[in-house]
Amino acid sequence: MAEHLLEVKNLKVSFRTEDGVVKAVDGVSFTVDQGEVLGIVGESGSGKSVTMMSVMRLINDPNMRVEGEVLYKGRDIMQLDESRMREVRGSEMAMIFQDPMTSLNPVYRVGDQIVEAVVTHQTLDKKQARARAVDLLKQVGIPHAESRVDDFPHQFSGGMRQRAMIAMALANNPDILIADEPTTALDVTIQAQIIELIDNLKDDFGSAVVLITHDLGVVAEIADTIGVMYAGRVVEFGEKRQIFYDPQHPYTWGLLGSIPRLDRPKLDRLHSIKGMPPSLINPPQGCKFRPRCPHAFERCMEEPELASHVDDRDHLDRCWLDVDTKRAIRTKTIHGETAAA
Repeated sequence: MAEHLLEVKNLKVSFRTEDGVVKAVDGVSFTVDQGEVLGIVGESGSGKSVTMMSVMRLINDPNMRVEGEVLYKGRDIMQLDESRMREVRGSEMAMIFQDPMTSLNPVYRVGDQIVEAVVTHQTLDKKQARARAVDLLKQVGIPHAESRVDDFPHQFSGGMRQRAMIAMALANNPDILIADEPTTALDVTIQAQIIELIDNLKDDFGSAVVLITHDLGVVAEIADTIGVMYAGRVVEFGEKRQIFYDPQHPYTWGLLGSIPRLDRPKLDRLHSIKGMPPSLINPPQGCKFRPRCPHAFERCMEEPELASHVDDRDHLDRCWLDVDTKRAIRTKTIHGETAAA
């Protein structure tokens, strides 16, 4: 059996606080293969960013506790010392952060920040690294890259700053590119351009991509597989067609129902999921989605395992409802119509 590029096994991340232990990530497992795009979807606070920042070992909180394995090319990077991990970050695994304005240093030129990423991991002098920075800015679609390389971040628009962040992340041809909400605060036209750019560059650089977002509409364009997270756990996992055309978890139905559709009559209000995400210090008994689920019943007081309940054995979900019941009742949840199963 071929080795996965990245394999996360039962990752648990918790933080000690004055009020108790926050279980931010509670037993997350997934794999990513070369050239694959994995979408991780869920509301704010569901554990998406903490999961991937823990994979990159970017959280240095003394009150943090991490359990589980993160295998990169078969090697558990959670066991690497910090100096070796710094070599992995940026060269083999890279991250596009959520807010490029705060991620880019405002007092350094954009080109100098890309040059720093290059010379840290490659044996190039600064002149060669600058040429590399200009080429990268051209590749991500920034016009007049030869002159814009000397601009400061505040001289770039929001979309251009995000493109510069992508250029920096790709500077050393990483095997895995993690994009944390790369379209946040951008208008829909620029969002589409950024997603298309990541998709094209993924093929050009041969990278796998982990795309973190709260919007299923974003991952619909480029994801191969999708993991839906809620309260620190994966509640549904499968291929894109499985998630969109045969969703098996009520939380996934809620996310799908909140996407505006142009092929259906205009609604007065978009569908919303009632209630609030649960406390990660004192989570509800049983299914974590139970207090917000309109289809909860007695058995939901027990915690369901992430398992396959359909013919596609790689389509997993955490729900006690039987498959026929799910396919019948989700009709009223996703815009009043069922997804074509």
